[in-house]
Amino acid sequence: MRRKIVAGNWKMNGSKDLVNSLVGQIRSELASLDNGVETVIIPPALYVGDVLSQAGAALTVGIQNVSCWDSGAYTGEISAVMARDAGCSVALVGHSERRQLFGETDEQVAVKVGKALASGLDAVICVGETLEEREAGKAEEVVSAQIRKAVADVSNGQWSQVVVAYEPVWAIGTGKTATADDAQAMHAAIRGVLKELGAPAEEITLLYGGSVKADNAAALFGQPDIDGGLIGGASLKAEDFVGICRAMPGES
Repeated sequence: MRRKIVAGNWKMNGSKDLVNSLVGQIRSELASLDNGVETVIIPPALYVGDVLSQAGAALTVGIQNVSCWDSGAYTGEISAVMARDAGCSVALVGHSERRQLFGETDEQVAVKVGKALASGLDAVICVGETLEEREAGKAEEVVSAQIRKAVADVSNGQWSQVVVAYEPVWAIGTGKTATADDAQAMHAAIRGVLKELGAPAEEITLLYGGSVKADNAAALFGQPDIDGGLIGGASLKAEDFVGICRAMPGES
């Protein structure tokens, strides 16, 4: 059975006050949730320790980016080994903001996937097309190419650490979201690519991200190939984030 995951990416937002007020509230409100969802908090790296101290066993903590290197003279970088040592269990890799704002290439994403997996982190590999690419009819082509390059060096024993998050670039932080049917179509295509590559595709968790809210989460999570969400802005408000977690099918 595939893991059901709802991950909150705080991006460059947060403070000690936010950690203290938000994480404990989320942990408390999800304590009675029994729909099998795995809840992940991914704060800025400076607050990983603070989040871990509040998370307890109920919440998993991740890091937003890892370096292409393990150690050395790379000022400002944080290696996957360090993230694991600090207590993280998950790493985002290849988020569209990293690709667009910092010029991260498919080749760099592949290296980072390898570093994350080798360190023992689960890699949440982010893929997605721009509005221009979608309007040109190239969405599946673009996303398929991103996946093929990102997982090219994943070994058979590492697939259980791989999660793929489909985030159409045009839906991130815009208030726009793909319809449930459109999102499902892309997720099915992603699973098809993974199967072609020899991965245990039916066992790999696929997430949708891009303006997910409590009022559209149920329709998205109800699709057969969507196993959860990568949440941005809504993860900064306990009520919104918990509402999304509760939308996962299976809650009694």
